[in-house]
Amino acid sequence: MTLRAHILGAAAGGGLPQWNCGCENCNLARKGKIPSQTQSSLAVSANGTDWAILNASPDIRQQLAQTTCLHPVGLRTLPLRSVLVTNGDIDHVAGLLTLREMQPFSLFATGAIHDVLSQNTIFDALNPSVVDRQTIATGQSFDLAPGLSATLFPVPGKVPLYLEGDDVKTDLIGDQTVGVQLIAGDSNAYYIPGCAVLNDDLRSRMDGADAVFFDGTLWRDDEMVRAKLGKKTGKRMGHLSMSGPDGSLAAFANLKIGRKIFVHMNNTNPVLRPTSAEKAEAEAAGWTIGQDGMEITL
Repeated sequence: MTLRAHILGAAAGGGLPQWNCGCENCNLARKGKIPSQTQSSLAVSANGTDWAILNASPDIRQQLAQTTCLHPVGLRTLPLRSVLVTNGDIDHVAGLLTLREMQPFSLFATGAIHDVLSQNTIFDALNPSVVDRQTIATGQSFDLAPGLSATLFPVPGKVPLYLEGDDVKTDLIGDQTVGVQLIAGDSNAYYIPGCAVLNDDLRSRMDGADAVFFDGTLWRDDEMVRAKLGKKTGKRMGHLSMSGPDGSLAAFANLKIGRKIFVHMNNTNPVLRPTSAEKAEAEAAGWTIGQDGMEITL
């Protein structure tokens, strides 16, 4: 078995260009001067025939159309075996509504995430007679697709924006935000598209991995404030920034990881510009900047 990971969408919520944003990156993408990116999602397989999708992006229809290995192989036969969601964010669950066409697959999530979905009756469009909703506890190994096992683990984060109250904790540790360990044969990879803090547990867990797909939302914590596009910092949004003494470049520096790939990048992030100094700095630190359509084989 060989682990194949296909990046369906490398951008954070809103994609690139974001429909209502006139920042430098969005304008460059509209002009075709830098690559456009769809919203956060990863497809994985152990045999190249049976696939699982991690996070159902609002752009999933476009992503499926652009990914040959996920095309139908019969009138109503797909190589899609399951979908797993790592939190209840809109950019990770809205695509489930596109997958409502009486297509059988398993929907994996923690109890907290399933509760979020069940509380909104629009997700009942996923007919329970064909979509098997399976609740997975953190630390429990399960079969995500043939030959591909997965284990969920807590990642510091926060509840989705639409569930925030007056008191917002951005580094909650529970089953509302999780990462995924993927094992196929001798290959061992991690998918963590949202992370507020790289704590000691995560460090020790990932050390020695063949690959890590990690939260790359912002380059610097006050990026959106400086760009006059919002008042929230990365920390307030529950995301660890790339740069700085507390950023992911520094946090991963002493970890032995075969491939390090940033995903879930905000439309403002300068690493999305191929010739930027920030992209060069990230690559010099051993990181790959994820892009739509990129495939990693381990």
